[in-house]
Amino acid sequence: MGAADRVRAYYDALREGEPLAPFFAPVDGAVKVGISERLVGGDAVAEGLREQTERTTDWSVGSRDLRVTERDRHAWFGDRVSLAWTDTERRIRYEFDTRWTGTLELREAPDSSADGVDGSEATPAGEDGATTDGGSADPWQFVSMHVSTARDL
Repeated sequence: MGAADRVRAYYDALREGEPLAPFFAPVDGAVKVGISERLVGGDAVAEGLREQTERTTDWSVGSRDLRVTERDRHAWFGDRVSLAWTDTERRIRYEFDTRWTGTLELREAPDSSADGVDGSEATPAGEDGATTDGGSADPWQFVSMHVSTARDL
């Protein structure tokens, strides 16, 4: 699976209400900026995404212009996404036209060889027992993501 497939898998997980934290690298430098929050550090990103999943439902994620550039160990993407969800605590349906950008890093399991040629694509289990790659054999993980609304000034 390449970086573009990884972005699409994230969209799918969001739609399905699946855990999102495993898509992000568990590193201090991870940054996720959403419409109404800024999360810095792997722990903060993971906690913020867990809380989001717990209090939201009925996600609609419509990618309209996904563009991904992939290099040896890094990739970046941009997209225009129609985004909607229901906040279950406030009982409000939100709908936005959004812009997404982000960076992914190709990460290796700690027990893989230094040059990455041992064929291992699995990543280690996180604190909650989930694999850090969203449960797949894909080592691409987000290290930054920015989602903003597209509003005219």
